[in-house]
Amino acid sequence: MKKIIFILIIIHVKRVTPRELHSILQKTIEARLPVFVWGSPGTGKSAITQQVAEKMGIDFIDVRLSQLDPTDLRGLPAIKGDHALWLSPTFLPQPNRNKEKGVLFLDELNVAPPLVQAAAYQLILDRKVGEYTLPSGWSIVSAGNRMEDATVTFQMPAALKNRFLHLELEPNLEDWKIWAFKNNIDKRIIAFLNFRPELLFKFDKKKNAFPTPRSWEFCSRAIESGLDIETAALSSVGEGAATELSAFLKIYRDLPSPAHILSRKIQFEEPSQMYAVCEILIHYVQNHMREKEKLLDYILSIKKKEFSVVLARDALECGIPLNECKEWGKFQNKFQHLFEHLIS
Repeated sequence: MKKIIFILIIIHVKRVTPRELHSILQKTIEARLPVFVWGSPGTGKSAITQQVAEKMGIDFIDVRLSQLDPTDLRGLPAIKGDHALWLSPTFLPQPNRNKEKGVLFLDELNVAPPLVQAAAYQLILDRKVGEYTLPSGWSIVSAGNRMEDATVTFQMPAALKNRFLHLELEPNLEDWKIWAFKNNIDKRIIAFLNFRPELLFKFDKKKNAFPTPRSWEFCSRAIESGLDIETAALSSVGEGAATELSAFLKIYRDLPSPAHILSRKIQFEEPSQMYAVCEILIHYVQNHMREKEKLLDYILSIKKKEFSVVLARDALECGIPLNECKEWGKFQNKFQHLFEHLIS
């Protein structure tokens, strides 16, 4: 019996990276299969779901169930002639207001009180609640924190759990970096997390501020708004991560100019220096694209192969067309075994 239970847990809670979740949701939304995404706070459950909806060109409505009463979801009772009916809430998808297809995202389902969960159960099971019917082109995705993460959760009824495909989202640095490059996250933060990837996510429910993908984004936005980096980091990712970031930035500031590094092909021994150099050079070449040939020459000169691959991969993700350089074939031949694994 114990072996059977163990197998069922593995089957029903599949752990996925953000990129894998993105791919899976495109399929389940199209098929209108209800999905429950488990994960710690700040890992990107709602953001990824919204990104998928936007990519598919469909609507997205985010409903925070923990903030609702049962009547908010079912609707208020009203008298019409000799009959009583439920007036459906306006925040649910309406055929005359929303697109034909969309995603209804029911967030914090396991934080919602049992009576709210019961109302949600009818919506998920029957695609209707009270007088309201979910439009046929709409799909339901729900999300919640794991029991060990949240300070307050309510046990979901087995019948409700059984209505979902269950996925557990795990933070992944490479997936986060792809997003970070596209969303102009501070290059110093990206360099630091390359150096200390375990600090992308370090959940601590006892602290007010701790590192998560979301809190690093907040840190970057706070810096962009004019806050000094120490205040931004302390208030968003907490003291431990902020202290390490501050030490890393001292190394970052002491590096030679990117033009000097490229022209002299200066080598660095310390990993912290090399991770900082990677992002400094990428940022420089993005603004001086004619230097891309020099960048590839520098990549080929790096003694530690793993840094060559990290720098090449990140440069490609940032839109630097290294594959158009004369020496690109040489790079592929030299790093083929690592290149195929680390660069898609």
